[in-house]
Amino acid sequence: MKQVRLDTTKNQPVDFQHIAESHLDSLVRQGAQQMLAIALEHEVEAYLQQYSNVVDEKGHQLVVRNGYHAERGILSGAGVMRVSQPRVHDKREGQQFKSSILPAYMRKSPTIEKLIPCLYLKGISTSQFETALEAILGTNCPGLSSSSISDMMKQWQDQYEDWNHRSLIGKKYAYMWADGIHLKVRLGNQPKVSLLVIIGATEHGEKELVGIYSGYRESTESWAGLLRDLKERGVTEGPKLAIGDGALGFWAALDDVFPKAKQQRCWVHKTANILDKMPKCVQERAKNAIHNIYLSDTKENAEMAYQQFIELFGDKYEKAVACLVKSKGQLFTFYDFPAKHWRHIRTTNIIESAFSTVRHRTRQTKGGGSRKATEAMAWKLCMEAQKHWKKLNGATQAIKLFQGIIFKDGEELTGEYTHVG
Repeated sequence: MKQVRLDTTKNQPVDFQHIAESHLDSLVRQGAQQMLAIALEHEVEAYLQQYSNVVDEKGHQLVVRNGYHAERGILSGAGVMRVSQPRVHDKREGQQFKSSILPAYMRKSPTIEKLIPCLYLKGISTSQFETALEAILGTNCPGLSSSSISDMMKQWQDQYEDWNHRSLIGKKYAYMWADGIHLKVRLGNQPKVSLLVIIGATEHGEKELVGIYSGYRESTESWAGLLRDLKERGVTEGPKLAIGDGALGFWAALDDVFPKAKQQRCWVHKTANILDKMPKCVQERAKNAIHNIYLSDTKENAEMAYQQFIELFGDKYEKAVACLVKSKGQLFTFYDFPAKHWRHIRTTNIIESAFSTVRHRTRQTKGGGSRKATEAMAWKLCMEAQKHWKKLNGATQAIKLFQGIIFKDGEELTGEYTHVG
């Protein structure tokens, strides 16, 4: 319970908890300030010691202390710290002391520099920024306000434009995952826009964002525009395998731009589409039957489970079975690739997980958006997510796909027919 006592001098209650918290914040800030000052002193002393034997013709040291720089405030998680940084006079030609702890023009700690993007990307609306920042950093913290968002977004858009024109010469992708993401951002009177996203796995098994582009209704024309752009910038050889849902636009575009790429339908999307055509009382049983198909250890066993599904549900749920049957030619392609990669290439989960935060962010966007701002925000989120993406399981096997080595039921063939061509 909060302890409150009446202040008899002013006849006002005294909030001891608030006072204690204020003192604690002050102690933390003072402690951090002292530690920073000590660290800066040690850094300068180490630099002076390193060059203590460097002297001029008169025996005078060329690297000496020269008082302190003017005091400046550094915004940190502990609040604003006032620091007087030691000054060094380095008389050697072309040499200058540069602090690695506190660069010359730093006014915010690196963690604070990341604070606004983090809050924004995690869904804090711009109208809530000042309240959120005040709760985290306290009052009177300069340089952090909701107005910083517009500047930040402009920077992101410029960075996104540069990224979207980067050279891709020499890039090879063993796999490409493709999906269209529909966001609830209002773009005035424009038709609804889908973000077309491609993530790739390189020949070394590393996952990376390849392309992101806004297009209408995931059309063939929109997908073809993205794929052609990638090709013109250097991806002359298409992926060995493309993974996506059943959207016809992407597959028609892939056939046109990278006709040699094999195709794999996403089993997560396919499962959802099948179950949607069945009553809820049957869905759990049907879901288990579908799992038996794509989790089989060989293509032969998968096709047996596929036939069992048709026999089990075909008479009563024709539409659900038809949904499965129409994609048969692209459902079992993953068996021709390394087994260690199967968990990655059976679905487009990598895109879904990366864009869960994007969807959350756009749900918080109340005002009208712009296409450029939406693209830049989605790109920034993906680039942040990419930092945590792990390599493919069995990453070293990805290069074998470019060496023409054949895989059957996930295992590398040995003997007479081991290479394509």
